[in-house]
Order: sequence, then structure tokens, then C-alpha cells
Amino acid sequence: MPVLENKKLSLSGALRLEFLIIGLGILALFMIFQPFSLVVFSIGCGLVVVAALANNLLPLAEPGTPIRSILFAASVVLVVFFTALLVSIAAAHLYGLVFLTAPSVSLLVKVSSKPFWAQPLYWGIAVADIIMWFAVYKLKGKK
Repeated sequence: MPVLENKKLSLSGALRLEFLIIGLGILALFMIFQPFSLVVFSIGCGLVVVAALANNLLPLAEPGTPIRSILFAASVVLVVFFTALLVSIAAAHLYGLVFLTAPSVSLLVKVSSKPFWAQPLYWGIAVADIIMWFAVYKLKGKK
């Protein structure tokens, strides 16, 4: 990325970045507290976690900050998010295996499903996590 090597954040770019991060949190709160749709509520719940992690970028929203360092910090935040997501899905599955047992008699039809590690969503998140790890490695550069 030689193009981003010497680019620095301008005053207007720093303000835009700051407003974008804060606006993301406000949008997430509006989505959570709206009374109309559970889908919008669910998206807002995920977005509030992303907004909370994005708040770690606020100290970098200063004029003169190299853009490469902002991209590096954003990719580290995404790595933390995807890794935590993978661990939480695996922990929820293990919790279900250990602590939840189905009753011996049930009126519900048992539907077989693939285990959590065979679901496409889990592998998609894992691939995104690996890509972000390589991005962090690439953006780290030479010391």
C-alpha cells in the first residue's frame, strides 16, 4: 500500500471520521429502541457491538494522523470482533451440550441440523477472521 504511506488525515476528514463513529452508535440506539420491527431491533443489537468497538478509533480521529494507522487500528478492531464472535458461538454450543438436555418425551418434532462447526455462517465468519488477521499482519509493516 504505497499510496497510503504518506497520506495524513485532514481536519475535515478527522471530523467526518468522528461523526461517523458517533453517528453509528446513535443509529444503533435508534434501531434498538424503535417499536416497529424485530428485524431492525436485531440488526441494531449487532450494530451496537460494532459501534462500541469502533469507539476505540476515536483517539485516532485527529488531524495529521496517518491513514495507514487508522486502517491498522480498524483491522485490529475487526479481528477482535470476529474472533470474539467465533468464540461466543462455540461457547454457546458447548453450553447447550453440557447444560441443556432435551426431555425424554416431547411433543415437538425433532429436526436434525448440522453441528455448529458445519454451518456456513460459522465458516464465513472464520474466513473473514483469517482475512482480517492477514490484513493486520500486512498493515503492521516493518518496524
